[in-house]
Amino acid sequence: MIGIGARIRQARLERGLSQGDLESKTGLLRCYLSRVENGHTEPSLQTLARLAAALEMPLVGFFDGVAEEEAAPAPPPQLSAEELKFLTQMREFAGTLSEQGRQQVLGLAQKMAAEKSDRA
Repeated sequence: MIGIGARIRQARLERGLSQGDLESKTGLLRCYLSRVENGHTEPSLQTLARLAAALEMPLVGFFDGVAEEEAAPAPPPQLSAEELKFLTQMREFAGTLSEQGRQQVLGLAQKMAAEKSDRA
């Protein structure tokens, strides 16, 4: 299993970029990029998105078992009318929240998802 840092290095080298080039494209410090590539630090999803954009590759290309050619997004699950209505209401509600409120709601949803996966 190749780590995310190694995948970032591989993608960077395939494109003929130095860490300095990637620093310029992402705004991330070269020393941070080195730590990520060497597995000393794990980047956040937001940072991975910046790297993917700079490397002109799909975000999922950093993860195991996904080749760039296979990186097409999966179709969304089929939702019932009730589920769709609820999610639409949540989307409207989220637009009225402060940043702190959004983070609290997201944290709660993440805890619920983690509990569900622990039970599965």
